[in-house]
Amino acid sequence: MSFIQGVAASEGIAIAKAFRLEHNKLIIEKRHITNIDNEIEKFQKAIMFAADELEQIRDHSRAEAGEDHAAIFDAHLLVLTDPELIGPVKDKITTEKLNAEYAIKEITNQYIVSLSNSENEYMRERAADIRDVASRIQSHLLGIQVVNPSMIAEDVIIITQNLTPSDAAMLNPKVIKGVVTNVGGRTSHSAFIAKSMNIPAVVGTKTAFEDIENGDFVILDGHKGLVHINPTPELIDEYEANRLKAEEEIAQLAWLTNEKTISNDGQDYTVVGNIGNVEEANDVIRNGGEGIGLFRTEFLFMGRKQLPSEQEQFEAYKAVLQALNGKPVVVRTLDIGGDKELPYLKLSKEMNPFLGFRGIRFCLGEQSILRKQLRALIRASAFGKLKIMFPMVAVIEEFRQGKAMFEEEKNKLIEEGVKVGDIGLGMMVEIPSTALMIESFAKEVDFFSIGTNDLIQYTLAADRLNEQVSYLYQPYHPAILRLIQKVINAAHKEGKEVAICGDMAGNEVAIPLLVGMGLDEFSVHSSSIIKTRAHIRQLSKKEIEKMLDDLLSLPNAVEIGDALEKFSYKRNI
Repeated sequence: MSFIQGVAASEGIAIAKAFRLEHNKLIIEKRHITNIDNEIEKFQKAIMFAADELEQIRDHSRAEAGEDHAAIFDAHLLVLTDPELIGPVKDKITTEKLNAEYAIKEITNQYIVSLSNSENEYMRERAADIRDVASRIQSHLLGIQVVNPSMIAEDVIIITQNLTPSDAAMLNPKVIKGVVTNVGGRTSHSAFIAKSMNIPAVVGTKTAFEDIENGDFVILDGHKGLVHINPTPELIDEYEANRLKAEEEIAQLAWLTNEKTISNDGQDYTVVGNIGNVEEANDVIRNGGEGIGLFRTEFLFMGRKQLPSEQEQFEAYKAVLQALNGKPVVVRTLDIGGDKELPYLKLSKEMNPFLGFRGIRFCLGEQSILRKQLRALIRASAFGKLKIMFPMVAVIEEFRQGKAMFEEEKNKLIEEGVKVGDIGLGMMVEIPSTALMIESFAKEVDFFSIGTNDLIQYTLAADRLNEQVSYLYQPYHPAILRLIQKVINAAHKEGKEVAICGDMAGNEVAIPLLVGMGLDEFSVHSSSIIKTRAHIRQLSKKEIEKMLDDLLSLPNAVEIGDALEKFSYKRNI
């Protein structure tokens, strides 16, 4: 028996035989052609066949994983028609009389090398998307059949060098019990899709594809990032028991879906879900969510050739509000920039996009986009309990400008005779300046949602997607916890509620701390809702409050984390 350490990309335990998913190696030879028109026609036909395949994959992904995952393949389709890519390929065929597949290789390699050398892990992962599209076109030119994981018919754990986004979208979760890759990271599209399908995944193992043979028995531990190869019967029994226990615990908690989230000393809390599209709203309801704490609207804008119309947006927001049937829905206005781009806007490249033109900054600079979104939201407010929040607010003037536009558009719609509901107007707390000046904000803002993922990276100056500085991404750092406590205290003083919508809200070790701090709302992935609610019901806020000062006075994240682990262990929670 041996094991390999990788990166846990999608939680869960899988136990099955290994299936090596090996992609056909494309041998791209450089050839000089004599018939340029014929070569360009072949190239255009290959693009057409590739587009047909991608449309099928997109539709399959939409049905299995939701609209935001299908948008990945809308983006791939845009690559297929991108004149900045297609034009240079045709030029190489024409001017250098090169065969099409080699011309594709030369042009796409320029993009791939540039993205692969980026310091930003998200941008490095995008190189895989271009490589995926290029390989698909080249396969058609060479007459090679593209690998289709949907044809796998038995329970297996896929072992592969690299799971392309197209591969991931075609996984059948009924038979694909897990995924192990040599390369990739937590932010890859493949990991994103696997997580949405609840398929456990361990990525970045470096050697799994070489070390594991077809038919080897494998245990995949998606919590610790471990892959056990041909484990002992005792270890199999241990993992199988843990897997069944986890499933039983979730099943036994189903009764909580119709109950309130109340701690064992009688304090009320709210546990809501994070979504990126209309379909995911149903997952939140099914898992017992008490509302939507974060609707990421940028997915309505991605994977398309132009901005969505006001009517398109209105229909999407209306559908989510109606699905929640009176439960609150918090919608975040468009948050692009940083790791999210809209190719059709042709925004200028920035040296550091995470500190640049993103969030509310972008929307205040492109006011027509924000006004259209606000109008759609205000119109939809008549169909449910709507709250709107602005992202990436750094100074009070940004919130005031956003609020002024909101009020102007609301008044226009009322004058037009449009029915408008009561709408709360809040903001994200993601930047240290906001947390430090929270008293000023609390007098004017209706509610707050702390985005701990960004707050941690901006406070500790550590890119959360950069593995080289990942040791600095410390949710329990005293500076982070003091900022969170400061926000909660100041908001409560003004009678305003505070939520957390980052990873921390669903972290079982962090939940007792957040309960003791007085957090009002936990906004988590839909699969974590019921566990988070059950966890809170076991806790006593008064008991945790007694130890809070001592906990927050500890000097570093390690000691705080250890103290929280001990607290949970002693109480068996």
